[in-house]
Amino acid sequence: MQHRISAGVLALRDGKILLVRHFRPGKHDFWAGPGGGAEGSEELHEAAMREAFEETGLHVKTGPMAYIDELVDDWGRIVKFWFVADYLSGEIDVSANPAEGESISEAGWFSRDDLPQGHVFPEVLRGRFWEDLKTGFPAPIKLPLRKSIF
Repeated sequence: MQHRISAGVLALRDGKILLVRHFRPGKHDFWAGPGGGAEGSEELHEAAMREAFEETGLHVKTGPMAYIDELVDDWGRIVKFWFVADYLSGEIDVSANPAEGESISEAGWFSRDDLPQGHVFPEVLRGRFWEDLKTGFPAPIKLPLRKSIF
């Protein structure tokens, strides 16, 4: 079984969260916070900030680790570390992603009541995230292991 360590951001700006759409016709269509695999000896929070920039063109500053998310499927197991982050600068630009085979088609800022239809990851964005955010995430919350649907 293969393993992957990944980091992502739950970046906020004016009460809205940054999400990117991963779309590949006939294969997948979902929205998620920017993120991806950690490289070499890169710190997890650094990987999360780098991925946010690569996927959206935005500079963000990570804060506390919010969630530890585990997914398993036929490929293997992914452990994703989600960090709360604040927007610093830049304009959304999804055209310059250097990752080979990337399928990001758009990105945007969404309020709690205006999240995109369909699949949104992590799923807690449709509910408990907004309450957990009020706590300031004094410790990361371990989400239940689940099967990846994509």
